[in-house]
Amino acid sequence: MQDLKSNDMPMLVLGIETTCDETAAAVVARGTDGSGRILSNIVHSQTAEHARFGGVVPEIAARAHVDLLDGIVARAMQEAGVGFAQLSAVAAAAGPGLIGGVIVGLTTAKAIAMVHDTPLIAVNHLEAHALTPRLTDALDFPYCLFLASGGHTQIVAVVGVGEYVRLGTTVDDAMGEAFDKVAKMLSLPYPGGPEVERSAAGGDPKRFAFPRPMLGRPDANFSLSGLKTAVRNEASRMMPLEPQDICDLCAGFQAAVLEATVDRLSVGLRLFHERFGPPRALVAAGGVAANHAIRDALHDVAAKAGTTLIMPPPALCTDNGAMIAWAGAERMALGLIDTMDAPPRARWLLDATAAAPAGFANTRAGF
Repeated sequence: MQDLKSNDMPMLVLGIETTCDETAAAVVARGTDGSGRILSNIVHSQTAEHARFGGVVPEIAARAHVDLLDGIVARAMQEAGVGFAQLSAVAAAAGPGLIGGVIVGLTTAKAIAMVHDTPLIAVNHLEAHALTPRLTDALDFPYCLFLASGGHTQIVAVVGVGEYVRLGTTVDDAMGEAFDKVAKMLSLPYPGGPEVERSAAGGDPKRFAFPRPMLGRPDANFSLSGLKTAVRNEASRMMPLEPQDICDLCAGFQAAVLEATVDRLSVGLRLFHERFGPPRALVAAGGVAANHAIRDALHDVAAKAGTTLIMPPPALCTDNGAMIAWAGAERMALGLIDTMDAPPRARWLLDATAAAPAGFANTRAGF
């Protein structure tokens, strides 16, 4: 067992993440000064299981979580060098996400909590993303979060633990979802986002005049469905596609996403400043933040807004157990624990007061 002094790292939290196609568990320690340390972080990606279908199949994901989770929890505890009796709490992502997977993770956490008489914390998966920079960079509130993944595209003011104000969201496709769908229509391998970025590197972004959705609007919302349709129309017109055509289509699509993102984030940061004053930082999280072109664009946006860009390491931007454990530790430090009837949720807004934007129709992006 690892020797952890009670006055140094008094809080140990096991975190479980099963909202989509990563089966993950981690142990995180939180000190009395609010500092954090990752003791273990085990993630199993189910990419291979879903690749032949070109996307995540919920039933396959849920079954894989059932098969894998107990072993991954055991590995996380062993690597951390702690026993269940030493845990201060057990945290699980209770949503939003694919409901079968959410049920598996939350039920497992409840069983551990009951057997070991340990507090349970039902974590909003989005809140875990929002709080991760406080683990990696000891960031103070308030700050602005740009969350872009396969299921989410949001600009959020992170005011405090449990205090979030949504400044912008997608009215249709999430950003990662749009990348994946463009990849699929161009017959690129799954997962599509990295493949689109790779192809775009060898393409001409000016060959096609794709639309820049929502550019110049006073709100900070995103829309990517029309852009995705424009790519499909061009691809259909040119069939059969040559390799250079695919590269040029990817480059044009990515350039349009970049320009729209810069514009939308600039508006979001202005809205943040008007309501909350200067942000401590612009934080980028979610799998899309791994795209190098988008990362470069975010640096420029932050610099023009007079703030700092913070991006947690790639392994903590995508879904993982450490972010769930840390969110649980942050909530427990404020006395925010849950009862055993905490429900699994397919949909769970981070800002409970936020209404769906006009035209909102995409169920996945509205997690």
